[in-house]
Amino acid sequence: MSTLYFTEDHEYILVDDNGIGAVGISDYAQQQLGDVVYVETPQDGDTFTTGDETGVVESVKIASELYAPVSGEVVETNEALDDNPSLVNEDPMGNGWFYKIKLADAAELEDLKDEAEYQAFLDEIA
Repeated sequence: MSTLYFTEDHEYILVDDNGIGAVGISDYAQQQLGDVVYVETPQDGDTFTTGDETGVVESVKIASELYAPVSGEVVETNEALDDNPSLVNEDPMGNGWFYKIKLADAAELEDLKDEAEYQAFLDEIA
């Protein structure tokens, strides 16, 4: 079973039972960006600490940095985004993920928001 967490920067991480998390941006974030035209993701083997910049997503409106929601090592990138960055708009919480990271410390997830907390956060900023 996978567990979903969010950051206040509107990234999500969907963590599986093996401690691997798929990272992307929330539906709210992709709506704010508009049509995504380019995504720069990290390389397999890159390591990050929570909050490190991991890449960039560019839309017709703006470019926005991506940040690591947790510390860990990148184990896979979504190569489909190279040819089809619009997957981020079409399916941000599914096929539009950016990279997968092996968590260095699962306790860091406690600093993130669950779905209900994230929705409450969105309600506050709306």
